[in-house]
Amino acid sequence: MTAAADLPYRPNAGAVLFNSSGKVLVARRSGMTTAEGDSGNWQLPQGGIDDGEDPRIAVLRELGEEIGTTNAEIIGEYPEWLQYDLPAHLIGTRQAFKGRYRGQRQRWFALRFLGTDAEIRLDADPHPEFDAWRWANLEELPGLAVPFKRPIYEALALEFARFATELQETPQ
Repeated sequence: MTAAADLPYRPNAGAVLFNSSGKVLVARRSGMTTAEGDSGNWQLPQGGIDDGEDPRIAVLRELGEEIGTTNAEIIGEYPEWLQYDLPAHLIGTRQAFKGRYRGQRQRWFALRFLGTDAEIRLDADPHPEFDAWRWANLEELPGLAVPFKRPIYEALALEFARFATELQETPQ
């Protein structure tokens, strides 16, 4: 078994995508429902940053690959890189980053979705990562995530709360 300290973190860009109502897009990892339901299997769109790629370009590329649209604009950025370690039983295994990483070092962005729900297509990539999506309240994020990602989602919910309020439509 590979020791965690011997492995690097995978560079990653993540998107907190806000709709016009101030809700965020969460997606369920494919094949992750169990008899207990799908709690902990929801996440924000995110993915690897290619060598030499700007994280701002990577986050839009990942949106296109994972949810089928890049119809969004960056409206905020978390001020520092965040990282998480995989649980010990996953480190060095093929099922987690092919055993090459101990976790991820992430750059997170808040984005405003400029499109319509019909533009969101989880089947745009030949190997879809997600099988369901929905709009959620920002403060729900930590409770939807797997335990090892919860601290990051808590930090994002605090940092990007101003966007959930600013984007809400004015009552008529």
